[in-house]
Amino acid sequence: MSENGEEKLLAVARHIAKTLGQTNHNMTDDILQIFSNFDGRFSKENLSDSAPRNDTIRYTALEQTLNNLDRQISHHLSSEIPTVASAAFLSSVDELVAIIEDWSPLSDDKTVGACLLRAEDILQQAMFRAEEEFRSLMELGGASFNGEMNLNCNSLYETNDEVDEDEEEEIDGDEDLIPVAKAVVDYNVVIDALPPATVNDLREIAKRMIAAGFGKECSHVYGGCRREFLEESLSRLGLQKLSISEVHKMQWQDLEDEIERWIKASNVALKILFPSERRLCDRVFSGLSSSSAAADLSFMEVCRGSAIQLLNFSDAVAIGSRSPERLFRVLDVFETMRDLIPEFESLFSDQYCSFLVNEAITNWKRLGEAIRGTFMELENLISRDPVKAVVPGGGLHPITRYVMNYLRAACRSSKTLELVFKDNALSLKDYHKHDESLQSNSSFSVQISWIMDLLERNLEAKSRIYKDPALCSVFMMNNGRYIVQKTKDSELGTLMGDDWIRKHSTKVRQCHTNYQRSSWNKLLGFLKVETLAAKPMKEKLKMFNLHFEEICRVQSQWFVFDEQLKEEIRISIEKLLLPAYGSFIGRFQILPELAKNSDKYIKFGMEDIEARLNNLFQGSGGSNGSRK
Repeated sequence: MSENGEEKLLAVARHIAKTLGQTNHNMTDDILQIFSNFDGRFSKENLSDSAPRNDTIRYTALEQTLNNLDRQISHHLSSEIPTVASAAFLSSVDELVAIIEDWSPLSDDKTVGACLLRAEDILQQAMFRAEEEFRSLMELGGASFNGEMNLNCNSLYETNDEVDEDEEEEIDGDEDLIPVAKAVVDYNVVIDALPPATVNDLREIAKRMIAAGFGKECSHVYGGCRREFLEESLSRLGLQKLSISEVHKMQWQDLEDEIERWIKASNVALKILFPSERRLCDRVFSGLSSSSAAADLSFMEVCRGSAIQLLNFSDAVAIGSRSPERLFRVLDVFETMRDLIPEFESLFSDQYCSFLVNEAITNWKRLGEAIRGTFMELENLISRDPVKAVVPGGGLHPITRYVMNYLRAACRSSKTLELVFKDNALSLKDYHKHDESLQSNSSFSVQISWIMDLLERNLEAKSRIYKDPALCSVFMMNNGRYIVQKTKDSELGTLMGDDWIRKHSTKVRQCHTNYQRSSWNKLLGFLKVETLAAKPMKEKLKMFNLHFEEICRVQSQWFVFDEQLKEEIRISIEKLLLPAYGSFIGRFQILPELAKNSDKYIKFGMEDIEARLNNLFQGSGGSNGSRK
């Protein structure tokens, strides 16, 4: 064997012993001893690093090896047909990487340093080509599977069959197959976005790129290709790329529609698209050195932009207008974020993506602040409602109807709102008063009680604008009755409790009593018979007729929205008035000097009284007379 060949043989044996025993010096000595026993040329002296070597021979062997690898790799690089993933090319890259690793400790040597620079140059050219083919495999593999996925993944897309007749004539060929988003029921969908053979080729290329120190470039190429697929998927679900300012400028109806699309897209992204991308990353980079870091970095490259797009929209909603009518859509976004945070934590817990988990939690909390702010705005709306804005006829005030229907709707999300207010409710001392009749002192029930107390005090201030005390009572009776009814037949009743309902029902009855006292007690005074003298009797009847007619004329313009309440008031007046009036007329008619001409003085018979009472409270009553 030539000296050159023998030196190469010794170099190989030295490398084997060094590699196998690199974690244990004694093991290296044992391996050297075995080689020495096998062939005297493999003595410990010849194989030892301290053994004298013919540097010229070793450097020549290194240069020849580099020449061979340069030719092999250049052959693959010059080929128009993609051959980067071929076994020969990959083997050449492996050998080149091994040479650089083995000789790097001797890089201070001028000759070795020059060889290493050349080797790194060859490796860099190989990596440039590897990067190109990696990208090509990603693009071609993704394109071949996209069509199949769109056809088979029925949980994501459906064909739009609802086309206007005029539009149908303009649609040719395949243009009627319009992919549109629909509600996803089953999220157990796996999207195999690349064929298995392509995944294997990608893994082999990624292995060499990572070993060569091009792991970040590999992840960047991977992320760029898959990111386009992911963004296209979200676009097909109807999600627009909107800045925060664009969201804030949207008309409310348009924003409602966009929130609906966002909810669907977020669920699909976090439960189908992102998990599928996570699985694909793990498959491409599995089994590689630093595979976890490479997979995490690649996954971040793919999903970061889309995840931030979803989070930015929820953040825009959170910091937008806190007008009360927006509460229910903000609640939808809040509940969606709440339900998806476990998905964020599961998918984005690695070092590159953990900031997305923090951002999701921050957004969720900010949405909670927005909800609390919306209730504060409702409080302000009640407080700012002008006291002088009273309703003609003492009917139902618009603010009462608005607030009660608002609270009824809000209570459908009472569990969510209890969570929102749990750790952020104002302490009870911050309220002007606290209703002890509440069934529970949960944060949300206290908040609702506070709002209803504000409403009640606002209504009391409005009632004092009425000059007639009876009309003041009718106004409070109307609005109090509406509040009790809206509470009783909804989840509000469960939240506020039976004691609260009884307490406020008692208030309505007290208003009824005050009304009777203000309107009819004075009239009843004219029917009290203190003496059976004709002149006083005639005067009392005359005053009764005048006042009764005036009361009926005025109160026929007043309004009671609830038919049952109206009937209760009418019956109570009849029970109060008819017996007294009948007794008075009976006594009036027994006086001889009045009996002959009683028709001249008695203007109303019993049926006339009943008829007049039936005409009370027929006015419009404000709020368009609505009781909804």
